[in-house]
Amino acid sequence: MEAIVYEEFGGPEVLHLTETEDVHPGPGQIRVKVRAAGVNPVDHKIRNGWMEAAFPTPLPAVPGSEFAGVVDGTGEGVTAFATGDEVLGRSVTGAYAAYVLADADAVAPKPDGLGWEEAAALPVATATAARVLDELAVAAGDTLLLHGAAGAVGSAAVQLAAARGATVIGTASPANHDYLRVLGAFPVAYGEGLVDRVRTVAPEGVDAVFDAAGRGALADSVELRGGTAERIVTIADPDAAGYGVAFSGGGGARTGEGTRLAEYARQASVGELRVSIARAFALRDAAKAQELSEAGHVRGKLVLLPGER
Repeated sequence: MEAIVYEEFGGPEVLHLTETEDVHPGPGQIRVKVRAAGVNPVDHKIRNGWMEAAFPTPLPAVPGSEFAGVVDGTGEGVTAFATGDEVLGRSVTGAYAAYVLADADAVAPKPDGLGWEEAAALPVATATAARVLDELAVAAGDTLLLHGAAGAVGSAAVQLAAARGATVIGTASPANHDYLRVLGAFPVAYGEGLVDRVRTVAPEGVDAVFDAAGRGALADSVELRGGTAERIVTIADPDAAGYGVAFSGGGGARTGEGTRLAEYARQASVGELRVSIARAFALRDAAKAQELSEAGHVRGKLVLLPGER
């Protein structure tokens, strides 16, 4: 089957399209013909070798984890899905490929009203956003400061936090401020003077900080929390420990992930959860997609389309 592979750690130039061995489902697994695969910032970090402590990666490797596609095989014991079902989820094999394997309990049915690109954009962003909001114990009445609010994870987190009854202040470039208002956040520009800008919006301070950007905002975040790192979590800043801030690395699927993903997919299919696609690439252009992701400032999600030429 066709897949994007890299044999060594490095820049996007190490990625290439090649033929690899087919994958076959084991017990409790399904095989899916991929219609769209999500591109996430963690993909280029793993490719560079920066995440070996958290995600040891045997080489050669196929990048990516989230996908949407059509079931074309099931393993022993799988009763929830059958050949021909349209699904989305996270794979146990690399998602930048024509086919993936996935644990059946980490997969959800794709609603008819949800496009392939939007479906592939949901699994990682929603799971990451929900996990960190839980770690921060964000609840009704809280004021949450969210760095990188216009990205895929940030956009999901804005909406999920607002649904919990929290007030969300989102940092982003001015070009994305109208977009954040639509999502339900109060936008502020990042960079020098951030503390004063946030205090103008929230004079009584912020209750929690979610850093989805990793662009040096932790010192300001600690200051805005009154000098404490309590209730600050980053998913992107490698300097977290230096500020006493918790780093949330995530990892594999959590119990019940398929059920939660099914609900997010339903919400997205009826417009209750907005999913923004920044750009779609053919599978062979995965290096270009990762290069754009690594440059940052992407509004919404980048996706790959294995069927496109």
